[in-house]
Amino acid sequence: MHSQTPAEGRIARNRRAKRGQIIDAAKEILATEGLAACTARAVADVGPLTKSAIHYYFNDINEIVDLAMLAHVDAMLEGVRDRAGSTTDPDERRWAVITAYLATFTDKPHAGFLWFEYWADASRRESLGTVQHMLGRVHTLLLDLLDDLPPGTRDQTAHSLLSWLLGTVIQQQVHPRPATDLRHELGMIVHGPAGP
Repeated sequence: MHSQTPAEGRIARNRRAKRGQIIDAAKEILATEGLAACTARAVADVGPLTKSAIHYYFNDINEIVDLAMLAHVDAMLEGVRDRAGSTTDPDERRWAVITAYLATFTDKPHAGFLWFEYWADASRRESLGTVQHMLGRVHTLLLDLLDDLPPGTRDQTAHSLLSWLLGTVIQQQVHPRPATDLRHELGMIVHGPAGP
């Protein structure tokens, strides 16, 4: 096995740093202007590199967008996950995370539209791997929140909760519902018709 020389190590670190700068520029464009605005030219204008340098570090703009969207989801989930640690009561912990998750889209309405626009675009180009990866990360978060349920029910409950969350993100954009209704629905998904 080839061990890396100090020069090769510097080149690899530099390459990672440049790729990170490009992804950060794409994240900024996606967050402020949307998917259609995220072109190689726009990324070059926001970032420190030229358009030709961007093409050197990435195959195409879709690869950049995929990685930038994944970085957005990771950052969101990290913030949402932090809310789970504030209480030991499982129902309160779930509610804290769900409200933080939904607040992400309420506070930044563009984020919900961007997310679904990106999914539609990835579907059109038949490149759903990153979308599946994102959904898997959300599903893992939900599984962690359901650790008080019997093991045989956790996975299906997490899937149901994920479907409910995706629909609720859209619904809250169009016709917001009160927190009491949402909390009741959450209780029904997790505990059945009797609720918590």
